[in-house]
Amino acid sequence: MAKVRKNIILQGVSGKFAGQVVFRQLRDGRTIMAAVPDFSHRVLSEAQKAHHSKVKEASAYAKVASKTHPIYAQLAAGTNKNAYNVAIADFFHAPVIHEVKREGTLVMIKASDDVMVTKVSVTVFGDEGVLEKSDAVQEGGTENWTYLLQHAGRVLVEVYDLAGNVAKAIMNDEE
Repeated sequence: MAKVRKNIILQGVSGKFAGQVVFRQLRDGRTIMAAVPDFSHRVLSEAQKAHHSKVKEASAYAKVASKTHPIYAQLAAGTNKNAYNVAIADFFHAPVIHEVKREGTLVMIKASDDVMVTKVSVTVFGDEGVLEKSDAVQEGGTENWTYLLQHAGRVLVEVYDLAGNVAKAIMNDEE
């Protein structure tokens, strides 16, 4: 793949040329020239088909989300990415739970995401089922969330991001 910079002949050129070469313009002004790909004899595995399906879902999400959630445009500003690219990446990356700990009746959760954590839900289970379920409270725009327990039991923490991905952690009663 050749990269062309400041060439008066190829400046602004994009698309297929003579059925052999493809030109593509990047956001930073560079032109990329590559051979035309040939997918005519490719046979996809089931895993590849599943991934293609997931990419289609991500694309459908990003088309809408990149226009309705300004945070994607904010994160793309100053990079070679656009809001659509950031939304696609968010679709594929679930939030991360770094820590869940309990001090008495207070549950403290530390969680992050590549874009933003939108909600942290806490569910407490006892022998007879769900004892309580509610959302944790974020501490001043940080990665820290807290929840005050009303019952003792096994605690399920669910962390959600803007794209709807969920990360889960379970803390037993004795932890």
